[in-house]
Amino acid sequence: MNYKLLTTSILLLSMLLNSGAMENQKQVIYLSGKGYKDTKTWEFYCTGGRNSGYWTTIEVPSCWEQQGFGNYEYGRSRYSYGPDYKYASEKGMYKLNFMIPAGWKGKVVNIVFDGCMTDTEVKINDKLAGDIHQGGFYQFKYNITDKIVFGQNNLLEVIVSKLSADESVNRAERYGDYWNFGGLFRPVYLEAFPEEHIERVAIDAGADGSFSMDLFPVNLSGKRTLYAEIVEPEGRTAGTSILTASPGDSMLTMKCKVTEPALWTSEIPNLYKVNIYLRSGKNTLYQITQKFGFRTIEVRHGDGIYINGTEVKMKGINRHSFWPESGRTLNREICLMDVMLIKEMNMNAVRMSHYPPDVDFLDICDSLGLYVLDEIAGWQRAYDTPVGRKIVKETAIRDVNHPSIIFWANGNEGGTNKELDKEFLIYDPSKRDVIHPHHRPGNHFNGIDCNHYENYASAASLLKDSLIFMTTEFLHCQDDGGGGSGLADYWELLYNSDRSGGGFLWALVDEGLVRTDMNGFIDVDKVNGPDGVMGPHRQKEGSFFAIREIFSPVHITMKELPEGFNGNIPVENRYHFTNLNQCTFKYKMVNFNKPSDWLTGYKNVSEQIINAPAIAPGTKGNIEINLPEGWQGWDAIILTATDPFENEIYSWTWQIKTNKNIISDFISLKGDQTVSTTSTDSTFTMRANGTSVTFNKKDGRIIRVSYNNRTNINFGDGPVITTGVSSVTYFMDFAEDDGHVVEIKYDGDLKTARWKMYNSGWLSLEYQYELNGLYQFAGISFSYPENWVIRAKWLGDGPYRVWKNRMHGVTNNVWASIYNDTQTGAYPFFYPEFKGYFSNFTWMELSTAQGKILMASEDRGLFLRLYDFYGITGPKSYPELPPGDISFLDCIPALGSKLATGLTTDASVYGPAGKLTEMNGVKKHKLWFYFGIPDIMPPAPPASREGQGGRGAEGQNKYKKNLHRGPQRIHKGPQRKKLKYG
Repeated sequence: MNYKLLTTSILLLSMLLNSGAMENQKQVIYLSGKGYKDTKTWEFYCTGGRNSGYWTTIEVPSCWEQQGFGNYEYGRSRYSYGPDYKYASEKGMYKLNFMIPAGWKGKVVNIVFDGCMTDTEVKINDKLAGDIHQGGFYQFKYNITDKIVFGQNNLLEVIVSKLSADESVNRAERYGDYWNFGGLFRPVYLEAFPEEHIERVAIDAGADGSFSMDLFPVNLSGKRTLYAEIVEPEGRTAGTSILTASPGDSMLTMKCKVTEPALWTSEIPNLYKVNIYLRSGKNTLYQITQKFGFRTIEVRHGDGIYINGTEVKMKGINRHSFWPESGRTLNREICLMDVMLIKEMNMNAVRMSHYPPDVDFLDICDSLGLYVLDEIAGWQRAYDTPVGRKIVKETAIRDVNHPSIIFWANGNEGGTNKELDKEFLIYDPSKRDVIHPHHRPGNHFNGIDCNHYENYASAASLLKDSLIFMTTEFLHCQDDGGGGSGLADYWELLYNSDRSGGGFLWALVDEGLVRTDMNGFIDVDKVNGPDGVMGPHRQKEGSFFAIREIFSPVHITMKELPEGFNGNIPVENRYHFTNLNQCTFKYKMVNFNKPSDWLTGYKNVSEQIINAPAIAPGTKGNIEINLPEGWQGWDAIILTATDPFENEIYSWTWQIKTNKNIISDFISLKGDQTVSTTSTDSTFTMRANGTSVTFNKKDGRIIRVSYNNRTNINFGDGPVITTGVSSVTYFMDFAEDDGHVVEIKYDGDLKTARWKMYNSGWLSLEYQYELNGLYQFAGISFSYPENWVIRAKWLGDGPYRVWKNRMHGVTNNVWASIYNDTQTGAYPFFYPEFKGYFSNFTWMELSTAQGKILMASEDRGLFLRLYDFYGITGPKSYPELPPGDISFLDCIPALGSKLATGLTTDASVYGPAGKLTEMNGVKKHKLWFYFGIPDIMPPAPPASREGQGGRGAEGQNKYKKNLHRGPQRIHKGPQRKKLKYG
């Protein structure tokens, strides 16, 4: 330990605490740490479960389960173990000796608890600090001025009961669909005020510049002056207000008007601050600063939700306060990470499920810009009114000044005590609307229907009602289902409907807990916890990127370059407040790396900035690319859009060359020797350049492959039609100048297969099949043992797999993936998944323990399927898979959601993309194969990593982290000033 540094810090703290500069401000001393990885050691005794029955130590703040104490418990245990299940009821007893600075004598001293689960009894020097607090997720405090000794040691004793003595608190908080914890899980600190001070303020600042602030003075001993100074984001004074206060005044209201304020929205989160001074003559007795934003929220019944006079649709997600190692105990870094990730998905809103979050999270939402639904607990059961009134007060007075909060949410899915609705308004001068998140029709409130898990048809029906439909939970993201699957159709419905308020996906992260009783195994409680679009440590699943594209405010639907492409790309501006000329656009012309190249991604990049088009919010236009001469010679165009804060919105890739032209660069057909053949009654073998392939004449399938004249590769058992039947009716072979041909005709759905081995050893397959009707999947399959596969490199969409109703979020590039057996939402949460359906397959090189298998397609639009996997676990994992291991498909299944009207197998309920694919007539394709290492060209040296992976750290946004004030006001046009968070 650096004792010199420690001594210096103590002296500095003492100087600050006793300096005149701080005498008229609130002073704070933390008794605990400030969060995860910043803790302090207290004495601790646990009454039950692990490590119970003796005094030891614990880190604070923390959930005691994650410190090795007590009992682990998931809140839905009564569903799992029956109604007689007894919930964990251990208690934690804490002790801490602490010093009160002598300089605090004469001040008002409070002890503050930011969050304790669940009932909390506090003693100071063996005296009760006040009533036992009930409710686990709320900030509470006690005035302990008359119980402490200044300049000496004091004893703090805290008893935390995991179960509450109030059964309604248990119903609202403990019996929910999430992990239960116990302990002082948020910080504990002391705050000291001058005897005369302002206890708190509550601000209402409107988009018209009107400013009203309720002030709550304490202990005024004479006539006093209150002076308020409003400061702009740029630091200039925007307005002032002054009034006189008298002894006995407990609430006063100050008002003023600011001309043309810079407004707060999720897109442009301008933050002001107000400096408030309590004065006696020229002497400042107390001063305080509060951040706020000018903005107006309106719910226009039968119309929509309006921010600053503009209709806004919520692109939102539900977020638990959760980290695998620490449970509910977070820190500023985790809160910042979550806000950045939500914004990276191009979302503008977040719902606090199912309790108020850390203050840090709300501060960051204010500064970076997210609309927040702030919710009190009540998971399907409500607080009783007496305890509920206290909880509403604690929530509202803590959070009232956050401009990010646009609604108060009173419980969840039936956990609403309607007697509490009016309580929020007592403490909120801006009179935000209260909503009722629910899953039963008829529980709408304040003109907003928040009904959960409506399917596509029922949502469409609700949107025709007179109510605003803003679903606070939809597309449940268990495993790989929901989230991005079905979102494209569902979001278009919500976005284009007049009375839509948008919606909130369930949920942000898988609640996977690092079990201290299971050697660190990450437990998601089987099917209960893995319902996020990210893993517990924020590992990004495929839905993360699909959401990012679907929610992109720069809305581009062009999937392929049209015939006669002239550089114009149709675009819709789906921002609510931002013109596209405030964004930045650039494009790259690229050539993809080849199978023989060492690197993934692309090379030979030509990059240009594009003039940003002036397209107003909610309107359409074109992005114009000035195509360079000879642009058709490049492999692809990549367009990237960045927002006014220089964060990437999304990148789109369009292939210029055909698949045939791309693969012709590395497919070599010439060899030194001609193809030799061997035929028996049941088999036929072709050999060239050390490679041999043997077919079964009876079923037309490959039964043996070898290369290098001796090494077997267990690829074969195909082609097999994935849907339908076939039987060989004709098998013949003949020589051609550059190779040898095997022609097979079938009776059934598979019609023909024409194999040709070239003198180089390359093998082509031209095949035809015919299907008429509706199908989950259609194409042909082969087999290869999964346990011998090492890695894959491919050109096509990636790096994540797709589903029929989740085609977004992948881009065309050269990708690489090491084999993994990841099932989405399950340990070890390693992404991207190796196995799945991959779209727009051009070529893939499989590296195996037996050698390499190179496969390529001349036809754009084929799906490549790799091995066995599932989307959603259940009584039967879903969806059904094609036969074989490696499939080349014209259509693939859609994926449903855990709560698709109760059926995990019914993707069709979430929109047109979820329905089966209609197949009509004959399909023809040409594939290429090479076994071993083809003689293509010498490997390219690793001289440059340009374009490797094509996304760069998975596209993580680099949001600016200086969050002390809002961004500068936007200046339109080409000379605009870049926006910065700060």
